[in-house]
Amino acid sequence: MSTVAKAMTIAGSDSGGGAGIQADLKTFHQLGVYGTSAITAVTAQNTLGVAGVYPLPTEAVTQQIREVLRDIGADAAKTGMLFDAAIIRAVAEEVRAFRLEKLVVDPVMVAKGGAKLLLDEAIEALKTHLLPLAEVVTPNLPEAECLTGMTIRTPADMREGAKAIHALGARHVLMKGGHLDGDEIVDMLYDGQAFYEMAHSRIQTRHTHGTGCTFSAALTAELAKGRPLVEAVERANRFIVQAIATAPQIGGGHGPTNHWAAIE
Repeated sequence: MSTVAKAMTIAGSDSGGGAGIQADLKTFHQLGVYGTSAITAVTAQNTLGVAGVYPLPTEAVTQQIREVLRDIGADAAKTGMLFDAAIIRAVAEEVRAFRLEKLVVDPVMVAKGGAKLLLDEAIEALKTHLLPLAEVVTPNLPEAECLTGMTIRTPADMREGAKAIHALGARHVLMKGGHLDGDEIVDMLYDGQAFYEMAHSRIQTRHTHGTGCTFSAALTAELAKGRPLVEAVERANRFIVQAIATAPQIGGGHGPTNHWAAIE
């Protein structure tokens, strides 16, 4: 039997290559993990924005997941863009059926340019069906506000938001602090009892397309390799900081991060 760590991404396709399954698979590869995918939707986009979103039939998503997992398996998996409630329910059913314990839920809701990647009516399905299956959920602050109904403007608000999301069933909540003002970004990991904080200097750049996807993919890869959660989060954080700092300056808008970044 192969000893190579395997990770699966269940997410949308980004034709520009900076986010979605393209970013996930490139990140898996860079971090030494064999990557598989189940595509939930196809987007037509570039660094300037999203021109179109075309969800796949629910049965197509289900079949992709089943065919991969019953043969190749996955040591860890992540979700990204799921688009609608039917896809969310189908993904949750397969996660339970295949007992995927190391599940990273990146609650992708809106593209950087403002296009909706999750329908409003699907937010409740995400909270009800998928979050209780998550080893860790990785919202940015606008996503955390959608999940909790709170206004999050301070570190204290972040802590309260993390507690509210944890109460929905996720075993760990990683609140990403990049949307707060300041030269330093503080992310907070909450396990239901204590907070673990990670800080790094803000990098001034517009090339941040796909940062959430890339970070959650790095976290999934590290979990697939068997690293403990805190260590996996630390390494994923180092990876995304380097990926942003060395972005390849592609496109005329919000360009992608550097998926060839090195953390060792």
